[in-house]
Amino acid sequence: MSRTFFGFGFGPIQSALFLYEAYVSGNFGRYVVAEVDPAVVAAVRANGGAYAINIAHHDRIEQATLRGVELLNPRQPQDRQQAIDAIAQADEMATALPSVNFYDSADDASVAKLLAAGLAKRGKPGILYAAENHNHAAEMLQENLRRHGPMPSRFQILNTVIGKMSGVIDQPQQIHRLGLATLTPASSRAVLVETFNRIFISRIHLDGFVRGISVFMEKDDLLPFEEAKLYGHNAIHALIGYLAARRGLLTMAQAADHPDLMAIARAAFIEESGAALCRKYARMGEPLFTPDGYRTYADDLLQRMVCPNLDDLVARVIRDPQRKLGYEDRFFGTMRLALSQGIRPVNLAQGAAAAVLCLPGQPPSSRQALAERLGGLWKDKADSMAGDIIDVTWQALAAMRA
Repeated sequence: MSRTFFGFGFGPIQSALFLYEAYVSGNFGRYVVAEVDPAVVAAVRANGGAYAINIAHHDRIEQATLRGVELLNPRQPQDRQQAIDAIAQADEMATALPSVNFYDSADDASVAKLLAAGLAKRGKPGILYAAENHNHAAEMLQENLRRHGPMPSRFQILNTVIGKMSGVIDQPQQIHRLGLATLTPASSRAVLVETFNRIFISRIHLDGFVRGISVFMEKDDLLPFEEAKLYGHNAIHALIGYLAARRGLLTMAQAADHPDLMAIARAAFIEESGAALCRKYARMGEPLFTPDGYRTYADDLLQRMVCPNLDDLVARVIRDPQRKLGYEDRFFGTMRLALSQGIRPVNLAQGAAAAVLCLPGQPPSSRQALAERLGGLWKDKADSMAGDIIDVTWQALAAMRA
């Protein structure tokens, strides 16, 4: 119970994954989080360091309360010094920020600056989980850290692959309808996450170090699992969302009542994304990248994506179609992968076409117009596969417009 956990950011992934798993492990005696939102810090402090989360199971929503959590605002000088002292004592840490762009900043609340100051005072081994949605988050944080001080030899920053669906619910009617517990009694927001906790992390190379959060799974090479998340989980989630929007559905759960839509999603998941990834990584010997393993992965995720107790809104899933139609993002990144393995991604193209119809302005009325619209999003990233991608997407789009 002498271990300390330290977190940067207090969003759903921090509060309901890292902190929660540290808390339920029984291996930590202190929990500290740096959070720059003064209202959140004040709310948890006023509640005696306790906060509530909601965990969606297939058949129910469970509430859990964590107690004894210290929230510190590093923009306040006294809190900043306390944060540095806690970092110096922390055994395990996690960054759970909106993006890697938040690693460093000009003010004293900079994650990299705080880390450098705390690490300079420590003499024991430790790890940090970099939970931002980026394939090289750990390397980027390490690069930022080195601008402010040396990297300790017995400290390791780990990449992560987090397939846990989560969100903040701030609509009073939705909170009431689902019977959610708000973050604190005085708060107007609720954290809702799925029960899933099979998280992949980089292999730890610190002699004798034993993780307090033992449920995570270490892998020598995370890239294949990152691709499975982006080209499997993220791609198919978006596909269901955009096809559901075409039918006027409000929640992802409602898609479960449309067998033809779910059949498209399953075919895209298993026959296109899965077949391509299994061919690419067949030599790894990983169960996930076998036909049976990937089918199990896909069927589990398809059920989780439409879990009624997550109450995931279609409008949330289909936000920012410009980004999701990027050449290397979930739709076209997966389609490029499929084409590279000799698979024509006709089902994925239906999701991409539905996303194109959500772009602002008039829908493309010809293949050339589609090519120009997508070219504006892709800029200079397009390669020799661009023509095939435009062809298969235009065929799906034309069928939708017919």
